Amino acid sequence: MRSQLPLFFILTTVVLDAMGIGLIMPVMPGLIREVQQVSLSDAAIWGGILAAVFAVMQFVFSPILGNLSDRFGRRPVLLISMGALAVDYVIMALAGTIGWLLIGRILGGITSATHATANAYMADISKPEERAGRFGLISAAFGVGFVLGPMLGGLLAGLDTRAPFWAAAALAAANFALGMVVLPESLPRWKRRALDWRRANPLGGLRQIGRLPGLGWMLLMLFFYSVSGYVYPVIWAYFTQASFGWGEALVGASLTLYGAAMVIVQAWLIRLVIPRMGEVRAILWSMVLDCAMLFGIALSPWGWLILVFTPIAAIGSIATPAISSYMSAKAGEDQQGELQGVLGSVNALASVVAPLAMTHVFFLFTRDGTPIYFPGAPFILALLLMLVALGLFRVGLRSEEGG
Repeated sequence: MRSQLPLFFILTTVVLDAMGIGLIMPVMPGLIREVQQVSLSDAAIWGGILAAVFAVMQFVFSPILGNLSDRFGRRPVLLISMGALAVDYVIMALAGTIGWLLIGRILGGITSATHATANAYMADISKPEERAGRFGLISAAFGVGFVLGPMLGGLLAGLDTRAPFWAAAALAAANFALGMVVLPESLPRWKRRALDWRRANPLGGLRQIGRLPGLGWMLLMLFFYSVSGYVYPVIWAYFTQASFGWGEALVGASLTLYGAAMVIVQAWLIRLVIPRMGEVRAILWSMVLDCAMLFGIALSPWGWLILVFTPIAAIGSIATPAISSYMSAKAGEDQQGELQGVLGSVNALASVVAPLAMTHVFFLFTRDGTPIYFPGAPFILALLLMLVALGLFRVGLRSEEGG
């Protein structure tokens, strides 16, 4: 049992990272409108700014933490970041102005960059043939966070908008204490490499990993794929309120449904699909399904139909661990932390672009006096980006086969 405790800690860390996103999603529109005294359309713009600030910090610090973990080990990076995450939730719980919310999002973006280190830890303790399944567990843990986060956010928001953050702070502090006791180091000293700050910055890491055969075009594909996928956390609460008049509780319930479906997909379905289809076919078919769901959600005239689409859309999350496993196999053992840091930076860069783009499109199509009222417009933009990602993936595969 004790041998499973480190794995439990890693998965719990990912859960808490996801909760940080899920907690905020149901309450953020109302919180911003309360703090700034603005309309829903204007609140969406502020929500995009806060999400972009969070993502900028992830973009900068993901490769730094990944490289630090390659040099000093995974354990200290994970523990320090988890302790800082608890502090971040306290700041968010006390925030009464947009300025304090910005400070909280800055610290939150830094601490959430531990996702890359958690992936590197998982790569350390897994055999090559186990990595897709283990990365699936991490995605499943992220799904659990998406179940718990919106659930807590939606339910506790009825008591106080700060209550969810106090609960998350307590959980993060408890996980930090658990890690201090049970988490061993996964990277032996002889596998560590010297710290090179040129590779620890986002652009340096991208260049280094992009030189590996077959990874340059994958990084570009991943960027478009990630920008498309971020339409859900960025727009969902605003879209469902504008389209169907949903309140915080129903927004939280719908996100909980999505998270529960994603847990099932990542913890069980992925173990059936990837071994039978292979990573490449799993990625392709998942993106095709994503395209169909984005189109359906954008044009859905009924809220109940959105709830039907939600668990189906979760099946598309199979692509995420399949992409991580596909790319991990192309990197050396001493580059896993760097690779995961770069992947974290690509995702973070996408989550800088996505909130600004998606919320601006939402604002244009929902503001007073707009010639076309269409809250689903951001999902059409996401559909176009997903088609670009699908095209890049197919072109990249053909270039590899030709090479």
